[in-house]
Amino acid sequence: MDAERTTRIVETLRTRNVFAHVKLPHAGITRHGIRVVLPDGREAIWDNDGTAGLEAQVMRNGILVGFVPSIPGSENFGDAQIVDAIASADYDRAGARTHVASRADRRPAGAAAGRAPAAPSPLSLAERLRRTFRD
Repeated sequence: MDAERTTRIVETLRTRNVFAHVKLPHAGITRHGIRVVLPDGREAIWDNDGTAGLEAQVMRNGILVGFVPSIPGSENFGDAQIVDAIASADYDRAGARTHVASRADRRPAGAAAGRAPAAPSPLSLAERLRRTFRD
């Protein structure tokens, strides 16, 4: 998206009480996008990768925790359709057209069969380093 279109869409989203901001390009890697702050501390970054379709990455503390897959036909959406798609996205409900596929959606096979879930995996290297530097 170009800067003017992104700004127009953000302003329209704000009139619909969506906590949206313009996401500026980053070091030539990303393009202008739309950042939507979610109530639970996550944020959705919409369409800043330069692809034609409308999709979002859902982040928490800079770590990818889910995504909204590309919406079919969104490469031809007008501003109003983009606003509707972003404003009505359900980041928690499985099976929605604009659904976030996250780790919570991928249950272990044993959980569906009634077996107890496996023990949580050990902390990632990044998490261990963060804890080391915080302490």
